[in-house]
Amino acid sequence: MREARYFYVPQAGQRDELPSEEARHAVRVLRLVEGDEIFLIDGAGSFLRCTITLAAPHHCAYRVEETQAQQPTWRGRIHLAIAPTKDMGRMEWMAEKATEVGWDEVSFLDTQFSERRSLRADRIDKIVVAAMKQSRKAWKPVVNEMASFRAFVDAHQEGRRFICHCYPEIVRQDFFEAITAPQGDAAGASDDITVLVGPEGDFSVEEVRYALDRGYESVSLGKSRLRTETAGLTAVVMAQLARRR
Repeated sequence: MREARYFYVPQAGQRDELPSEEARHAVRVLRLVEGDEIFLIDGAGSFLRCTITLAAPHHCAYRVEETQAQQPTWRGRIHLAIAPTKDMGRMEWMAEKATEVGWDEVSFLDTQFSERRSLRADRIDKIVVAAMKQSRKAWKPVVNEMASFRAFVDAHQEGRRFICHCYPEIVRQDFFEAITAPQGDAAGASDDITVLVGPEGDFSVEEVRYALDRGYESVSLGKSRLRTETAGLTAVVMAQLARRR
């Protein structure tokens, strides 16, 4: 049985041709031809089963046979905001694995002790798309450009908000215990989680207190000392376990 082939096509039901990059991959790399079945991911919650109607070197047209609406496998939105590492390969690895696990949004923070002050969000976005197709996720995670720490914290975020740090003098909850503990009426109507992870040198004490003053909750990710990308992925996995259906 031939392996199902998945392609990312935003608003796939409103068009009839693959984007140029996906078309080249389908025709030149995978050698797909007219009559072959493919699946499209619209990134907004649906798979579309399609038949190729034209396979040319620069064009690949399709006909939609069936739209398969998917159900979310976790409650609320999982939003990770993280200070990127100097070695972008580590952030790319984290983005790939977090997409496989399942998250909704990633933001990058410029903090006091950041090792990196800029990044190519478009590169991360391509890695996220590839991982989304490989792991067959129906929703494409949002990849945001870098923002200053204070600008991000000052912006409105739905649901519960957490900042991970390593300062023993500031009281911390265990992150997983915090997001799984019964909240009663205080939980409100939202299951959304926003979690902040700092650079290798951690957030500054001033940054932690700034976030706490604006409603963020102080948490730790356990007793192990984690690299930045490991901490980010750990936070996503914990949020997934807490919010999975």
